[in-house]
Amino acid sequence: MKQQYITREERARNLLANPHTHILRINDNHYQMKSLATNRIYDIYSTESGWNCSCPDHIYRHITCKHALAISISIKLRQEVRERNKIVIEEISCDKCPSCQSSEIVKHGIRHNGNYDLQRYSCKVCRKRFSFNLGFEKMRVSPKVVTSAMQLYFTGESLRNVQQFIKLQGVDVAHSTVYKWIKKYTELMKIHLDSIVPQVGDTWRADEVYVKVKGDKRYMFALMDDETRFWIAQEVADSKFKHDARNLLRMGKEAMQVKPRVFITDGLPAYHDAFLKEYGAVKKGSPIHIQHISLHGDRNNNKIERLNGEFRDREKVMRGVKKEDSIIFDGYQIFHNYVRPHSSLDGKTPSEACGIEIQGDNKWKTLIQNAKMKN
Repeated sequence: MKQQYITREERARNLLANPHTHILRINDNHYQMKSLATNRIYDIYSTESGWNCSCPDHIYRHITCKHALAISISIKLRQEVRERNKIVIEEISCDKCPSCQSSEIVKHGIRHNGNYDLQRYSCKVCRKRFSFNLGFEKMRVSPKVVTSAMQLYFTGESLRNVQQFIKLQGVDVAHSTVYKWIKKYTELMKIHLDSIVPQVGDTWRADEVYVKVKGDKRYMFALMDDETRFWIAQEVADSKFKHDARNLLRMGKEAMQVKPRVFITDGLPAYHDAFLKEYGAVKKGSPIHIQHISLHGDRNNNKIERLNGEFRDREKVMRGVKKEDSIIFDGYQIFHNYVRPHSSLDGKTPSEACGIEIQGDNKWKTLIQNAKMKN
């Protein structure tokens, strides 16, 4: 009986369907895949002419092998899934009555609200009067001032510098008031954003950075998705070497509702112990842990170390964090994931790379108003 011929594309799909297949993403243009027949590790690179692989099939036959096809198919499938499951956080519009949802509304005077004027409206259907100020009710300053203060603070300015900037806009408030705004809205956004599950990749990285909390030495442990740069989880510990990192990995698994297939760290023993306990014992088909990363070349932990460096710079401006539950940890995580564009992601934010689109020119305002509406 004649044996049925299987195309390389079918072999690539079978490779992706095999639970024992491990694809290690080094960067956007470099992947590694271990042969299922031998112990050889093949390097797959993206070039201007297409994908190149170090396997014999590509080298000697000069064709696109099943490994390169598997990488190409995998990338395309992830993009399709993210687009299909895309989450849109819409800008709150002011074209409908909040009571009866009628679009028959007209302007009805101006309300002088502290340091700014607020447009009022009247509904022709239910006769109710209202203003669009969701999330900023009872505030004596405009949403633009509040969100500008948050943007300045999380991009590295001190509270007093933020206060001086606001004063130039004609709003005189104490720096402690600015902190209260940031704390209030960070807590509000965190509750809402914790309910959203980003579509992260299957390679995660972890690292730790030294911070000062109330003048004492502490360590912030952070977990990040390699592909999208999404900051998954963080926690503050008293010690670097005695800390049990299992809680960090558990928080990541619960927040993303998946486990990584590849986990990359430095040589800190706490990571490997936590990995074995939380993500499963080392066996064929289970997640793999890569540690003792070199300082040079592709297999390093520079991506998450850059994240930690950003946070360390922010913490230096503050001259240390005043308390362990400071909003700086959660606030900067929100800023990094949802507001700050990254050059390595072609100007996208990590949330956009994960399939979460935030509409409107003022992302802070969109996030705050959606959080207020949901809570």
